[in-house]
Amino acid sequence: MDTTTSIKSRYDALKAEGLAIDMTRGKPSAKQLDLSLPMLDLVGSNDYKAADGTDCRNYGGLDGLPEAKKLFAEFLEVQPSEIIIGGNSSLALMHDTVCRALLHGVQDNTPWLLQNPKFICPSPGYDRHFKVCEHHKIDMITVDNHSDGPDMDEVERLVAEDERIKGIWIVPKYGNPTGSVCSEETIKRLATMKTAATDFRIFWDNAYVVHHIDDSSQELSDILTKCKEAGNPDRVFIFGSTSKITFAGAGIAMMAGSEANMDWVREHLGKQTIGPDKLNQLRHLRFFPTIQHVYDHMEKHSEILRPKFNAVLEILERELGGKQLAAWTNPKGGYFISLNTNPGKAKRVVALAAEAGVKLTGAGAAFPYRNDPQDKNIRIAPSLPPIEDLKKATELLTVCIKMADAENNNHS
Repeated sequence: MDTTTSIKSRYDALKAEGLAIDMTRGKPSAKQLDLSLPMLDLVGSNDYKAADGTDCRNYGGLDGLPEAKKLFAEFLEVQPSEIIIGGNSSLALMHDTVCRALLHGVQDNTPWLLQNPKFICPSPGYDRHFKVCEHHKIDMITVDNHSDGPDMDEVERLVAEDERIKGIWIVPKYGNPTGSVCSEETIKRLATMKTAATDFRIFWDNAYVVHHIDDSSQELSDILTKCKEAGNPDRVFIFGSTSKITFAGAGIAMMAGSEANMDWVREHLGKQTIGPDKLNQLRHLRFFPTIQHVYDHMEKHSEILRPKFNAVLEILERELGGKQLAAWTNPKGGYFISLNTNPGKAKRVVALAAEAGVKLTGAGAAFPYRNDPQDKNIRIAPSLPPIEDLKKATELLTVCIKMADAENNNHS
């Protein structure tokens, strides 16, 4: 049995090792990035034209090369006329879509800025979504995020009674940080629910749609089709990217939705750019001639990530299992494990870990305004560190959890 003295001794010993491990973000490891290196050799000085003869060095192609739209329409389960291929960042597409709605209104109806907008933010959730809202002074409403998606009873109640609620953030598959997957029932309710705001939009960030860790891939229902069937074809904006498929800094971002929504985006996009990086699109198209090539490539990512996730989960179970000190998710895909300490301990755990050389995402980051009301959630990002560093960092994390709990007991 761990004693306060033995816990402190383990902490001091780990601290003395001079650890310097960064687990703050879900970055791909160098080994994962290496998987896509051949892509850099697929477009050369004598070969820069797309299949239709487009000179990819020049201006034009506002919403993407036709073959890129075809490939990634299949990726997001939409039609080529319902997708726009952007630059390298899906977050930039989301940010710009929010800004356009604030300034011009969706499909150029009443600007959201004039309506004092609010967003629903299922939590724990993706911190960068919340920062977009906070940056633009959009009020955020926290609702619980469950294993099958947001608390739909609460979401339905809120959107039905408040016309200021203009949007909701959703990471539908292998959600950040919980690994949640929206169920068929959740998606149906999102598509069919009554909203006081006629210009309400779902921001459907399908960032991890092909990011499986094990072989039990969980299928995701087609949100756009569900919205069309419900008579709400314009309700959803769908986002995705290859940032964690190829190169995090040089992937391809995309957004999709009804043709009316995409026409609205194209109209505004034409004032912002004369076209995206088509050479990068061409590289991707040659690396991924078909969607099956994407799936095969992602299995290689899984083979790198799987041992890391398993190592973290094994150490958590060995050190904390059955001790009522913490609970954690066991995700089937994505980039994160969500861990809950006992209430009031997360900030202290993160501080203790930092003092010993392991940087974790800040406690509370997965909540609007970085305010975890119970101070218990910690996001674990296993992807970047080498596995031996990851094991050492996870061991330290468990020791810090035990220390924080022991401190509380000693003060009571």
